[in-house]
Amino acid sequence: MIRGVRGAITVLENNEVEIVSATQRLAREVIKENGINPESVASVFISVTEDVNAGFPAKALRQIEGWSLVPVMCMQEIPVPGSLSKCIRIMFHVNTDARQEDIKHIYLEGAKALRPDLLKSNNRL
Repeated sequence: MIRGVRGAITVLENNEVEIVSATQRLAREVIKENGINPESVASVFISVTEDVNAGFPAKALRQIEGWSLVPVMCMQEIPVPGSLSKCIRIMFHVNTDARQEDIKHIYLEGAKALRPDLLKSNNRL
């Protein structure tokens, strides 16, 4: 069963060092909290707000040991009312037997779910 595991984090500056560091911190937290093995990941989808360089988060994942071959797609979001600024969102598509309600979604540094109905899952803010 493929499950979606979400996470988001905000950054203060749009520079490579901060974005790579924040993305790796978020990814490691999501991986740790859900026991994700890179071999169980079908793909990773990253979206960033328009004020964040879209290339840096994908680069950050490639630098984590064992993640160099995981398919990653990164895009910039079209702003919507109420959107955060300088936000990185990650969705891991994981092959797991875990029930969706047991998945831990991680939101760090003031980030939040893009849609309030997504907060029904088990989240750590």
